[in-house]
Amino acid sequence: MERKTGYDGLVSRHLNRKISRHITRLLAPTGITPNQVTFIGFLIALLASAAFALGSNVLGGLLAQFSSIVDGVDGEIARLKGLASPFGAFCDAVLDRYADAAITLGMILWALRFESWPGTWPLGLLALLGSLMISYSSARSEASTGLRFDHGLSSFPSRDIRLFIVMLGSLVGQVYWTLMLLAVLTNVVVTYRVLFVRSRLNSEQEV
Repeated sequence: MERKTGYDGLVSRHLNRKISRHITRLLAPTGITPNQVTFIGFLIALLASAAFALGSNVLGGLLAQFSSIVDGVDGEIARLKGLASPFGAFCDAVLDRYADAAITLGMILWALRFESWPGTWPLGLLALLGSLMISYSSARSEASTGLRFDHGLSSFPSRDIRLFIVMLGSLVGQVYWTLMLLAVLTNVVVTYRVLFVRSRLNSEQEV
């Protein structure tokens, strides 16, 4: 979840936050730090990748979704304890990208082993590229133009939605088509964002 933008995706608002707040309440009295929670979420994502690689699509999907839930806990603890920091936000964003790459790699390996559709590697790489560009385009647009993708089509699919899709596709054993869906959704939205920013900036220059 790209929580550092202050925007919660659809899945985070209606599902993840309901669970992460319970986890936060359990962890708050302990000495655990937000950065430690960030790293735990990253480790869960690595376990999801390993589960896919070892042939367990169900466990891989569930762990991917759990890592998404835990991804909200670090921010909640940081705000609750007054420990929010620029480094924490930076570290979380970096580890999220590594986590996305690891989960996608695990899915590719599972699809190669258990599904016989063509072009699994290129498709998986397109899904990963789209995932990375969704995050990068958000950060770059806000830094360069001040435009934020926090509503409508331009905000979709945020990380919480992507990992929820991973879970659903994995539970029904359709990892290849899950990669296909992610590849199409992410890259189409990134293209839309580029056109949206161009149009908005041109309009502002004409005023």
